[in-house]
Amino acid sequence: MAVFLYTILILGTISFSSGVFLAFAAKKFEVKEDPLLKEVLAALPGANCGSCGFAGCEGFAKEILKGAVKADICIPGRKSGSPEKIKVILDNRPK
Repeated sequence: MAVFLYTILILGTISFSSGVFLAFAAKKFEVKEDPLLKEVLAALPGANCGSCGFAGCEGFAKEILKGAVKADICIPGRKSGSPEKIKVILDNRPK
């Protein structure tokens, strides 16, 4: 009976310690993401076609936020008005 209790106590201690460590590691190494990225992604058509020269819409949106490319190079997005929507998002961002 004592072996059974020791086993539960040891496993419980290991589990609790692992949980505390993982919670600390998750907070310490969390990746901060620009909140405007989701807004720009929502304005894009989401086709992930690569016509802009990037692997997908997320890569294209990141470059738009950096100011490296213009939003009007997205061919499917031009038809749906994406460049205008993105311009509004970028004009309203905090400076």
